[in-house]
Amino acid sequence: MSLDGLVRDAATGRGSGPVRPRFTPGTVEPVPPPAPRAPRIGLALGGGSARGWSHIGVIEVLEEAGIHPVAVSGCSIGAVVGGCYAAGQLGLLKTFALSLTKRRVMGLLDVRLGGGLIAGDRLRLRLERDLGDRRIEHLPIRFASVATELGTGAEVWLTSGGLVESLRASYALPGIFPPVRLDARLLMDGTLVNPVPITTARALGADLVICVNLNGDPRGAEAPNDPVPPGIEVEAVEAVARRRRWIQLRPWRRTAPGKRSGKGSTETANPGMARVMLDAFNITQDRISRARLAGDPPDVTVSPQLAGMGLFEFHRAAEGIELGRQAARAALPAIRAIIASAAERA
Repeated sequence: MSLDGLVRDAATGRGSGPVRPRFTPGTVEPVPPPAPRAPRIGLALGGGSARGWSHIGVIEVLEEAGIHPVAVSGCSIGAVVGGCYAAGQLGLLKTFALSLTKRRVMGLLDVRLGGGLIAGDRLRLRLERDLGDRRIEHLPIRFASVATELGTGAEVWLTSGGLVESLRASYALPGIFPPVRLDARLLMDGTLVNPVPITTARALGADLVICVNLNGDPRGAEAPNDPVPPGIEVEAVEAVARRRRWIQLRPWRRTAPGKRSGKGSTETANPGMARVMLDAFNITQDRISRARLAGDPPDVTVSPQLAGMGLFEFHRAAEGIELGRQAARAALPAIRAIIASAAERA
């Protein structure tokens, strides 16, 4: 046979056409079935202010177990942690979180009066320094942050554009941070409409969704019975009061048991403006979370035990991260089982 693949007659040199393979019945090797595709894992990170440091611990445990999400959705602090993870900067965020003290937290709060109690410029500059001008659509992991449109209350999924601006829009807590304008929209904290964005993670292409619910600690109902010391949120409000003397504010106080105040009545806890606002927001967030989780349940829920951690205690990052690690380790058997089951069905 010549190089052109034709059979030629030795006498005439004429070709007889292309060589055709001959098969003997029963000798064809069966084609093996395709290997099952591993399910795509999505991660939905809920909001919860300082409690969100526990997201770092959860992600660390998943990575150590060889479970690598391909899609991440988040709102508020969940968006910050998820965005840094999707950008490959989770280690940098962890270092920053562990460096925080009460004094450093206060140093990041540029207190003012206007659209919010805190301007947020110092936090923005910090995010820009660490994340640069990264765009969401160019991240190695698919990512979306959830925000709420001011005025309409519409749920907005930010899946493209500047990463830093999308994070700022997602954590713009009403009354604390001013809303962020993006594409002619004024956006604020996403926890107002979707505290644990499971639906968003599925829309990003996840087959299985692991959610981290920062308000799932059942001990939270007991918190009002425990002494509540003045927190950073009170300190921030008092800083405004010192600048604006006409504002009448009262921090959270609790007297010793049996101590009388006023006309012989026992004095109870007197929450200040910031405490009332944050507690009201937390209650609303918890109720919305329950409704959304019932309507679109995740495949696995990770619920760190965070009832003892205040919403503004950002200086307790080490404790929050460890609580996240503990919750993730406890959930690993369920996560592995659901992944194995999904792989068998694929």
